Amino acid sequence: MAKYVALCGGVGGAKLAYGLAQVLSADELTIVVNTGDDFEHLGLLICPDLDTVVYTLADVADAKKGWGRANESWSSQEALARLGGPVWFQLGDKDLALHLYRRSLLDGGASLCDVTETIAKALGVKHSIVPMSDDPVRTIVETDEGDLPFQTYFVKRRCEPRVSGFRFEGASLARLSSPFEAALSTPDLAGVILCPSNPFVSIGPILALPGVRDRLHACNVPVLAVAPLVGGEAVKGPLTKMMHELGMSVSVGEIASLYADFLDLLVIDPLDECDHDLLRKDRVAVNKVKTLMTTPDERIALARHVLACVEHHRNNRQTAHVVQHSTA
Repeated sequence: MAKYVALCGGVGGAKLAYGLAQVLSADELTIVVNTGDDFEHLGLLICPDLDTVVYTLADVADAKKGWGRANESWSSQEALARLGGPVWFQLGDKDLALHLYRRSLLDGGASLCDVTETIAKALGVKHSIVPMSDDPVRTIVETDEGDLPFQTYFVKRRCEPRVSGFRFEGASLARLSSPFEAALSTPDLAGVILCPSNPFVSIGPILALPGVRDRLHACNVPVLAVAPLVGGEAVKGPLTKMMHELGMSVSVGEIASLYADFLDLLVIDPLDECDHDLLRKDRVAVNKVKTLMTTPDERIALARHVLACVEHHRNNRQTAHVVQHSTA
């Protein structure tokens, strides 16, 4: 049975993860999610990307906001405000219940992997949604206002500080979560898919884990990325601003260059151009298809297209290997 690994951040990544989960069975797909955004708030472990992916696959996500749960109420947040507590990071009542339960399970000795599996199953999710690591990794945004934890930069400061770099505290000592390790190690691995998430703060922390880049480079299966740009702009989030401030052109070529050491395939929107030597010289195969996912059907269509691209590339690679072997 062919198996796939999807590396995923929050909103954009969750949409493709949803599509993949409609096309592939639970045994065929492992969704590995960034935990660099995680932080402690009010004594609770907040896991924004993990929760967004779980909520999206459970069909309970707030599609308008892009975060949190649909049909949410806010009594606890209002009560916290009356008490003078910190309300810059919003937790709705249903969301708060999840966080309280997660804290209880973690305090009882469960790992983040185990807790995520328990919560996902309780919400009806059959597919494996796993944290990249059970060890803490924290994304720090280096800015003109100093070093800021990602959620402070993203939510509290609304991405206003000028970005000069990123680092991932704890990454060098962190181990891949057991399900992530197993998914990369299986002989049935057929492809690795990088969802259209921010390459710096969503995919970057996953790639910062020891050995991940080397393993993607060495793996004998196609590695495909869906560019998180449409027409030279990020669909959501601060990616465009970050790229400008880092002195990069906002282009799919720059996205490819961030993954150049292991990338085989790049899926881009027809509104974007192959504007980088990495793409023009065929070091990375490029495929164009609509990547903007505004409906569930569009998520599924993109997932089917991505899987077809991976299969086509894998078959071509196998054919080339057979031909090379027969002429040796």
